[in-house]
Amino acid sequence: MAQTEEFGEELADFVRRVAELKAARSVPHDDLPTVLDTAIFELDHVADQLWPWYERLTATGTAGTSSADRQEQQLLKGIFQRLPLPVALTDRETVVRRLNFAATNFTGVRAGYATGRPLSGFLAHPDRAAFRSQTAAVARGDGDRSLTVHLQQRPAVPVRATLTALRPSGEPRTAVLVVLQSAGARAPSAEGGPGPVPDLGETTRHAALMDLLDAMTTALLSGPATTRAAVLERAARVLHGRFADWVVADEGAARLCRTTVLGPADQRDVRAGDLEAQDPAACPLVVEAARGGSTALQVRPEDPDAFGRDASGAPVLVRANVTSLLCVPLTLDGAVQGVLTLFRTGPRLAFSMAEAQAMDMMSRHIALALGNLGRP
Repeated sequence: MAQTEEFGEELADFVRRVAELKAARSVPHDDLPTVLDTAIFELDHVADQLWPWYERLTATGTAGTSSADRQEQQLLKGIFQRLPLPVALTDRETVVRRLNFAATNFTGVRAGYATGRPLSGFLAHPDRAAFRSQTAAVARGDGDRSLTVHLQQRPAVPVRATLTALRPSGEPRTAVLVVLQSAGARAPSAEGGPGPVPDLGETTRHAALMDLLDAMTTALLSGPATTRAAVLERAARVLHGRFADWVVADEGAARLCRTTVLGPADQRDVRAGDLEAQDPAACPLVVEAARGGSTALQVRPEDPDAFGRDASGAPVLVRANVTSLLCVPLTLDGAVQGVLTLFRTGPRLAFSMAEAQAMDMMSRHIALALGNLGRP
């Protein structure tokens, strides 16, 4: 330990001397050779003294790790995973390092998916900034904190998050241990959530997508549509409800025109009229799809302004509590005919890759129907 402290002091002195050399760059041209000689001397000091010293300290630390220490670390990891309380280990940026079994059930997020992603991303938008700020304060050493947050999948259930600093052995940075507990009458869980969690297997999910494809084809072929807006409305009504909570259709590419908005009947925070009044050109997701012609699938969207703002200035994704979205260009022979944007909100399961692939197929059928009515 004494050697480590001595090395740290020597390194700090070296850093100060380097700062002085940087300041000396402004000396007269005739004095620069002296400064250069000093810089070379400092580099030699690092190569000949500091680096071998660092290697000796590293080798000593590795050799000092006994089998008993390793066994104790394994035991602590096992205890962490089997704690009955939902617990997450994050860094100062709320990025998840570990998530125990109880936390996966509590949040409905798999540990493998959560690791490496910000824990704040699984919270409702209004709570994210406060959670990040409190986590950073704990990591700085400002003391333990506790705050009430809401999971994005279950925004009606308050969750108490308790944060405490933790220094894992052998690591230079402070981690933050986050304990999650229900602050309401009932604890949310992946099994008990209000959202539909089908357990009928991959065959049933595939059959549901095939039914949706059949319904879309039937709607597009059932009688002539006289306008492009009518085609988009037919397609939107097939998708609304059974596939997405919100369906927004925009016609065109260079000049986008919003033609159809269908949303939940019981939505109090956002009305269909709010989205109808939007300028599609103010929705970055729509503009990007119209320009690039590529589908966007987002789960727990990070950018609250990705679909623009409503007339009050509030982000649409936040007000509608959007938990996943699909933004699909309607492309025919490389030309974009329009854009469909689908939202799922609240506890509903997020869009899957299989559903995005099925939507991509339906988008080609819709684009063909639009093409039969002429170019935009």
